[in-house]
Amino acid sequence: MGKRESIGIGLMGLGVIGGGVAKALMEREEAIASQVGCPLRLRKILVRDLAKRRVVEVEPHLLTTDPRQIIDDPEIDIVIEVIGGESPALELIKEAILKGKHVVTANKEVISKHGPELISLAQTKGVDILYEASVGGGIPLIAPFKQDLLANKISAIYAIINGTTNYILTRMASEGLDFSSALKQAQKMGYAEPDPTNDIEGIDAAYKLAILATLAFHTVVRPQDVYHEGISRLSSRDFRYARELGYAIKLLAIAKEKDASIEVRVHPVFIPEDLLLAKVEGVYNAVQVEGDLVGRVMFYGQGAGAFPTSSAVIADVIDLGQRINLGVSITSSLRLDPGKRIKPISEIETRYYLRLSTVDRPGVLAQISKILGDLQISISSVIQRETDVATGSAQIVLMSYPAQEWAMQRALKEIERLEVVKEISNFIRVED
Repeated sequence: MGKRESIGIGLMGLGVIGGGVAKALMEREEAIASQVGCPLRLRKILVRDLAKRRVVEVEPHLLTTDPRQIIDDPEIDIVIEVIGGESPALELIKEAILKGKHVVTANKEVISKHGPELISLAQTKGVDILYEASVGGGIPLIAPFKQDLLANKISAIYAIINGTTNYILTRMASEGLDFSSALKQAQKMGYAEPDPTNDIEGIDAAYKLAILATLAFHTVVRPQDVYHEGISRLSSRDFRYARELGYAIKLLAIAKEKDASIEVRVHPVFIPEDLLLAKVEGVYNAVQVEGDLVGRVMFYGQGAGAFPTSSAVIADVIDLGQRINLGVSITSSLRLDPGKRIKPISEIETRYYLRLSTVDRPGVLAQISKILGDLQISISSVIQRETDVATGSAQIVLMSYPAQEWAMQRALKEIERLEVVKEISNFIRVED
């Protein structure tokens, strides 16, 4: 074997992800030892309830409700944090680092909000913090951004990084379901939480995009910098019109850099149906990266679940284990450029889809077109097909040429005040 007799592991959390990690560590003990050069010993597992029945069977003496039994144990070299949420995970990670322990985490919220500070703290203590599992589950993303793509000037990221919303949108597109029915189906399948707010409102994707953008553009991007909208306003009508116009609808996480300005946003978009991203279905994730040297590359795979996520966690553990066994001290670093500006959503430029419910009479489109034209917004196409004779209303769908977001938002307010407009039924950005 190697220079160490064994390497001690402390696991914080034994839920879906923690159970998958514990199972992999125990069942693949010999294979992992051969990769590391010495055995990895699971010494303690932090849980909330000692009596709770668990999917994975572990020796009772390994379980504890006291985090100090992990943090203060000198024989534990690596702490794996899979508790989730910001607190107490953040505090426990900090304490582990201050005790000179390496950390592996799958915690997107903690890393997106506090990653640079934790990396800096780990450097000062001569340890490392790895977080491959925080974005994309089992898809290798963090390591490529930190290493393989480092020679590139990355200009853009387009990502489907929330499996729950992608499953819902896939069902709405393929089966014509409304949003609430598709959400219930996702909850029944176990893809959506009882409280799905973080997923369906784009918060989860915003956490993940903040992490990727920080690595890609070498500047601190916080979750609060990421504009986000959810998918609850989408209807089956939007998917019908999207198909007719040659588009798919996805919740896309978008990050772009141009002239030292960065835009970061998460919201539903129309994307051409022939693009690879448009064909990503179900709970799968995909991240498309554009670099000046590598061109366009895509990472694709299962973005969540016990096995894909535990794969990423164990890979980080093996990486640290190899370094510990060889006595190699290599810590992560983030070289950040503080001179870059986060562009507000009002300054972006893109195309737009508008679906309006209007009075069914002549001159309606002329009034709408005048408002758009006065704000330098040109219309590329119009569909006016669905009319309701009983209510005297019509559905009008407009597609614009590229326009400034601030101008479109002002136009929407003016259009909403028109007597001939009953409702702005939806407004979706278009990424070609």
